Amino acid sequence: MLQEKESRDELGLGAIRDSFADQFFPGTSTIQTRLRYMLFVAWIYHGLEQREVSPAEFARRADQAERDLIDAMSNADDREAGIFGGRSGKNLKRLPSSVYWAGLGAWGIRRFDLSRDQYHRSIGSFYAKRRADRQHRHERRDVGDDNDGHTSGVVTWHPRLPPKPDDFPRNASFSLTIDEAEFLRDCIQKNHPRSLLAHLARNIRPAKVSAPWEHPDYGSFTDDHKELLTHARLFSATMHSAALVYNIGLADEREWKQKQDEHRVSLAEWRDHMDLAEVREWSLARLWALTEGQGHRITRKTQRFVEEWIAILGSSGKHIGENPAARRLVRLREMDLKRGRSRFRNQRALENWGGSSGLVRMTYRWPNASRFLDDLGDGLGIGGLADA
Repeated sequence: MLQEKESRDELGLGAIRDSFADQFFPGTSTIQTRLRYMLFVAWIYHGLEQREVSPAEFARRADQAERDLIDAMSNADDREAGIFGGRSGKNLKRLPSSVYWAGLGAWGIRRFDLSRDQYHRSIGSFYAKRRADRQHRHERRDVGDDNDGHTSGVVTWHPRLPPKPDDFPRNASFSLTIDEAEFLRDCIQKNHPRSLLAHLARNIRPAKVSAPWEHPDYGSFTDDHKELLTHARLFSATMHSAALVYNIGLADEREWKQKQDEHRVSLAEWRDHMDLAEVREWSLARLWALTEGQGHRITRKTQRFVEEWIAILGSSGKHIGENPAARRLVRLREMDLKRGRSRFRNQRALENWGGSSGLVRMTYRWPNASRFLDDLGDGLGIGGLADA
């Protein structure tokens, strides 16, 4: 599942998906792999700052340190489980710091509101402010005033960041110490106490499930979690049918019989497991109330597409795959989003279509979050949480 990213968004549903995901699992993303990278990145930058690496060399040294980490991780016992650069080596395009940067900020480990490039460019001013602060404190002590209430405003990394191991990065691994695990859990609890991630971090137990609403501890979730999960589950299920109809439409355009049959079988299986009565009772007004204003712009066009799809689904039921209105709706939606790149109007794009697209069901970063919780549980000595 970690290899099947949810980033393919053929029908423009990413804002709603990410609104749910950010509420459930803040600070995570679909391209993060292992939890200890949060500390790896912080240790690298904190170490560079402690050595006061020159501003001219700072970005290059950070880049080199991250690429050196790839070599070190190649000796890890669990080498195949989430190592950045496991295949591409030092030639990888996205370094861990770029992938974990937002999460480090969301969890309060990074204590400044700058992009990675802005931080690199600002490191000289951080050094200057620290020197000025040290000078100020020395001057106060010289006049016998050790406590003037002055505190430094240039804290860049969490003051309780666990110390890096003496052999880092030479013998780096993904195994958290108990102190590191407790620190990370505390960061989640302090910065996102009402999130599902915080609840699960407080109550870790094994749960080999494919989606958060299938968790065996669902009964202990808060009412807010349960409500949000209900809407997320219904959105995932109903929009999966839209993705299947989209793929059926493309297969028909290509006259690709194998894919026509394959996607129609999948849609039949979807119908067998979908409770259409629950869909007809679903409050879309409540869906929008729960997902709007969460840092993602959900356009009125997107809302209208979802509302129209649910209305057609409620009326046509099991015959959604052959409903002309349903076929037309997904076709027009994709054409509006992709314009000249639409597979329905661009023959080359249609010919390059691989036979299936956008069919991974939305589980709102659950595979990544469950891997994090697994790592956290191991560090706490509790046992892994999930293999999604």
